This record gives sequence, C-alpha cells and structure tokens, in this order.
Amino acid sequence: MIENLEYDALLEKFKRVLRDNGLKYTKQREILLKTLYNNDEHFTPERLYLFIKETYPELNIGIATVYRTLNLLEESEMVTSISFGSQGKKFELATKPHHDHMICRKCGLIIEFEDPMIEKRQISIAKEHGFKLT
Repeated sequence: MIENLEYDALLEKFKRVLRDNGLKYTKQREILLKTLYNNDEHFTPERLYLFIKETYPELNIGIATVYRTLNLLEESEMVTSISFGSQGKKFELATKPHHDHMICRKCGLIIEFEDPMIEKRQISIAKEHGFKLT
C-alpha cells in the first residue's frame, strides 16, 4: 500500500508502472488517476467513466481504458477495491492509511473509519491463525 504520497510522486509511480507494462502514458490515464486522487468517492468503473466524461467533456476516453487502467492500478497496488459481488467492484486510491468500511446493503453508502482497538484485534487474530495483514 502507498501511504500519503503527494500527487507528483504518485504520477511518477504511475508512469513507471505504465512503462514497466509496455503501456503509454496518455492524458486519459492521467485524468483517471487525478480524478481518483481528487475525490473521496469509491468509484465503480462505470461511475468513474461517467464522472470523467462529465468533468472533461472534450476528453476522448473509452470505458475499456477505464477498466484496463483500474485493473493495472490494482495489480500495482496503487488502488484497492471493494467487491459488491454481482454488482462489481468499487475502487479507491491506496494512498490512505489502513481503514475499514461499513457498507449499507440497501443504498450502497460506504462509511470509512479507523479504530485502534479493531486494528489491534485484527492483527492479533491474523497472527493467531498464521496470517499477515496487507
């Protein structure tokens, strides 16, 4: 997980990831990263695509670019996702310290929270079972 990187450092890491995977740096990919960086929302690929199209109407971006870029960012541990089963995943940048989520099963509202007692208990339970939290 990347913790508290400034945008320029995050962008440089993203450019390295693209190069390492034989992909080009494009304005579309940069806008996607910048959108995730500037918003606390947990985006589905479709919602992110629509948000970018609304915010940057002159930008020619396809939904396939959004999906491929999010997958690459997730594989590179630059974003994390929450799975909603058949409803798909929601993504957020992995720049925040570890936190947990409460998710309303009716409306999908996501509340983020940090609790030191829960963190200690998770670490303890993981150790007890031979797991390492990531």
